[in-house]
Amino acid sequence: MSDVLPNPFVQNFELPPEFPTDLPPKYYHDYFGYVLEFVRKRYAHVLNEKELAFLDGYDALSEDAQCLFIRFSNRSKSFFRVNSLSYSEIADLPAVLNELLEKEFIESLCDAHESRFAEIMELFTKPEHLIFTKMLEPEIMPSKSIKKPDLVRWLMYEYDFKTLCEIISQTEPVVKVTYEVEVMVMKFLFFGNRNADMTEFVIRDLGHVRFQSFDEQHLSIQFETRKDMDDTLMVSLMKETFDVMKHELPPEEIFDWFMNWHAADANGLSQKAQPSFNSFILRVSAWLERKKMLSQALSIYQLTNDAPARERRVRLLYNLGEIDEAIALCEEISENPQNADERYFSLDFYEKIKNKKTRVIKRTTQALKAAEAIEVPVMYRYQVELGAIHYYRAQGYQAFFSENEPWRALFGLLFWDIIYDTNVKTIHNPLQRVPSDFFLPDFYYKRSAQLKERLEAAHSREIIDELVSRTYAEKYGITNVLVPWYDGALEKVLTLTSLLIPEKIHAIMLEIALNLRENTRGFPDLLVWNDSEYAFIEIKSPTDHLSSRQLHWQHFFAERDVHSRIVRVNWIKEPATPM
Repeated sequence: MSDVLPNPFVQNFELPPEFPTDLPPKYYHDYFGYVLEFVRKRYAHVLNEKELAFLDGYDALSEDAQCLFIRFSNRSKSFFRVNSLSYSEIADLPAVLNELLEKEFIESLCDAHESRFAEIMELFTKPEHLIFTKMLEPEIMPSKSIKKPDLVRWLMYEYDFKTLCEIISQTEPVVKVTYEVEVMVMKFLFFGNRNADMTEFVIRDLGHVRFQSFDEQHLSIQFETRKDMDDTLMVSLMKETFDVMKHELPPEEIFDWFMNWHAADANGLSQKAQPSFNSFILRVSAWLERKKMLSQALSIYQLTNDAPARERRVRLLYNLGEIDEAIALCEEISENPQNADERYFSLDFYEKIKNKKTRVIKRTTQALKAAEAIEVPVMYRYQVELGAIHYYRAQGYQAFFSENEPWRALFGLLFWDIIYDTNVKTIHNPLQRVPSDFFLPDFYYKRSAQLKERLEAAHSREIIDELVSRTYAEKYGITNVLVPWYDGALEKVLTLTSLLIPEKIHAIMLEIALNLRENTRGFPDLLVWNDSEYAFIEIKSPTDHLSSRQLHWQHFFAERDVHSRIVRVNWIKEPATPM
């Protein structure tokens, strides 16, 4: 037993040198036990008999057997070569393996694993496969220059699973971890998604990330029913399946696969799974559209109204010659746009269809053409904002690159306790970085009274500055997707609050709260000011475009008398240096 399996954290995450790596030898045992106990206490009502049996069986294992099972379960593969196992913290590996076999937490290679033939063969190197070949057919040996995938394909074509398993077992035992589904369910119930994993504990304990602390008795349950959990997990797994299949199958088969699954399983999805399902719809439709399967993409886009589904449907209807339907949908969007992209698209495209124009100058393009221009040396062509900052500083202004960051930070600092309020029932585990409704419309509706109450209390610059500065000091370093931690970040926020009266700040904060996914982006690039005036400036190079979200904020600021404008940059050559 010579090779040491890589630490599952270090395998996926490169630690900065300043962080300690001296975790206890069985650190992962503590983490896994915590997750299982957390799930048992909070989600016993949704667990099935096999999952409960897994928990009881795991508890009955010795500590070392638990450790080896966790080592197996934390890996991305299911099969393991016994002779390659080596863990210094596990005293007697053969005895532990026997215990796991007896308790059915692992199983030896057998006929039941035939469907995973390729996965098993992947465990071995090309020289080892050549040895298998020699054992099977000493007179028929492939060239040593043959590539491993070709050799594996040849072996799997020439010999059945049972024959190859017998050869493998003669050279080295192979085992498969069991309870894979049950472990997946435990982790899904704890984290609430398939993206986070056990490395979150390691990152926390190594000091790489500080999480907001919560009183665990106030954490809420994310999945009230088994159906909520099953449906949400199913959609997540289907997304992962799609990401693999799209590289292996033609788009026609992908379309049939999706529609068959939708007809069989997706019609009665729980409300809890619906946001994830809507994002899946958009992913599959956009892929089919890129594959030029317009009718098929349209039929899937029609399953949701989440942006940008309606915009894409209008374009597809128009391209497919369904002009009346395209017009009707354009009118529907303009009456109730979900975001800036929908708003300006519906206006521009409606004009194109109704006036039968082959080309319409979009409102974003019109706004950009009407903007004033400044001259900046061409040496800044790859740093246009920096060139503009130097231009305005030369005019006697102060300036810094602002864009979205100080606005997001102001929102995060002003409403920190409201964002992470466990009473809203959107914080479900102690390692959660954002509330589960953070990018959903529910975020505003669940907190609207609290948000407005906070703004009423923050009725002066002095109060806003005090609230923001105190939160910055108290929460410094704690992870918050809206708030950066570096020298000067707070100063930028306080510059915003010094230039705008509270009423204008309130209006912008509420607009952000209405749609955090959309309204935390698109702010102007620069803040420029002197003793008598200020302006938020969207800088555009000659080859740049104005986005709908950027135009939205220009209009929003103009309506509330917040000084903001678009500025185009024209490049000039610097004068030659005298000889």
